[in-house]
Amino acid sequence: MYFEQSADDAALVRRSVEGDTEAFETLVTRYQRVVFTVALRMLGDREDARDAAQNTFVKIFEKLDTYRTDHRFFSWMYRILVNECLNARRHRRFQGADGGEDAGADAEGSREPGPGDAFEAAERRRDVRAAILALPAPYREVIVLRHFAALSYGEMGEALGVPARTVKSRLHTARQQLAQLLGAWSIPR
Repeated sequence: MYFEQSADDAALVRRSVEGDTEAFETLVTRYQRVVFTVALRMLGDREDARDAAQNTFVKIFEKLDTYRTDHRFFSWMYRILVNECLNARRHRRFQGADGGEDAGADAEGSREPGPGDAFEAAERRRDVRAAILALPAPYREVIVLRHFAALSYGEMGEALGVPARTVKSRLHTARQQLAQLLGAWSIPR
């Protein structure tokens, strides 16, 4: 999904390094939503996710000249994003903050939800968010990349620097752990 522009990304990076600010703006526009979504699912807090996404793009801009075109841009960018998320979690732990603003989700179904439905949906989002955040980082990453960034196993493997079979194994284990954490809730595949 996000790798279709791989050759175009490399050209945009080259132009950005040469001083073309519009080229970098195109990269930011192309990836800002997925970067924020991944950060939000990794951190569970909108403000922390905004900060991590912004810091990610600042670091990307600062390090553009180190990007190697034999790698996909998204994979390179993802590693910077993960480091920013880990730094944010460390900082939050050091500060003693909880995090936990509503991570948001789209309304379910086409009928008009009643008060009970809204409460149940909010409960489900809270439970899912807490369960994802409770997973060890390698399992949380594969859940986020598969279900929130909609990446294929190959794309996930490249972004994480592991073989696709390792991604499949981690995803299987992550889903099992989520199912245990969530009890009766079913996890979509």
